[in-house]
Amino acid sequence: MSAAALSRGGNAWLFNAIITVVLWGIWGAFSGISPQRGFPETLVYCVWALTMIPPALIVLWQAGWTLDRSPKAIAYGLAVGLLGAGGQMVLFYAVARGPAYLIFPVISLSPIVTIALSFVLLRERTGRLGALGILLALLALPTFDFSPAEGVGASASWLLPALVVMLCWGVQAYFMKAANEFMPAESIFVYMTLSGLVLIPVAWAMTDFSQPVNWGLDGPGLAALIQILNAVGALTLVFAFRYGKAIIVSPLANAGAPLATALLSLVVLGVVPGPLKSVGIALALCAALLLAIEPDSVDEDAAVE
Repeated sequence: MSAAALSRGGNAWLFNAIITVVLWGIWGAFSGISPQRGFPETLVYCVWALTMIPPALIVLWQAGWTLDRSPKAIAYGLAVGLLGAGGQMVLFYAVARGPAYLIFPVISLSPIVTIALSFVLLRERTGRLGALGILLALLALPTFDFSPAEGVGASASWLLPALVVMLCWGVQAYFMKAANEFMPAESIFVYMTLSGLVLIPVAWAMTDFSQPVNWGLDGPGLAALIQILNAVGALTLVFAFRYGKAIIVSPLANAGAPLATALLSLVVLGVVPGPLKSVGIALALCAALLLAIEPDSVDEDAAVE
């Protein structure tokens, strides 16, 4: 069954959003393995970009090899892709200059940008349950990545890059929704794939090859198995934005994925979350439930297609 076929129906946005949450949750639980085994994150990016190719070819085939090549579609499609991939490049710069436990909570607030843009420019609205769910999701997001470390000092040189990443990914989600208003979701994902591939040389150049690199099966091979989850999750996210409101989908995906990661780590890996992350799990769970049952979460124009 095609991704487009699976995406039809009143709960299409929720179906795709849940798939994204599950895939990104599993990906999040295991994404740190590759760097731990000597395969740098910059090369993980290269592998991720390559794993985008199979799902892109599949959805393009299902769309009859039809790619929207209008100037507007190309501009929006590349904006979505380059904002996402470019944000990842800036993230490499940020983590080299500051502590991850401060950087990632800043980046996790990217849905605020998406919500603001969608509210003002797309005129999206939601009911009381949705508004409460959005608030709880935004409160939960920073708790998943915040883990204070004693004796770690850092200048504020990481703050501006972290804010840039937050803006890039927040604006990316807005453009993803805006693009879905006039072009096929399949074309959006293809342009995302092309954008990711274009930046492979940049990631390669950022790699410190003076350090040993694990080129074995548990290096790029294992990275590919893990990153394909990320790639397919990105595809279903595009379809979630296609049929759902950005002010609902963005906080649900961004809060739900780390929630799934935390629960999987607890059950499978035996990692017990601390008090702050436990609060975040509770907030994210409540947010996910409220956003899922919000009756005003469906994009009416997309739902009638």
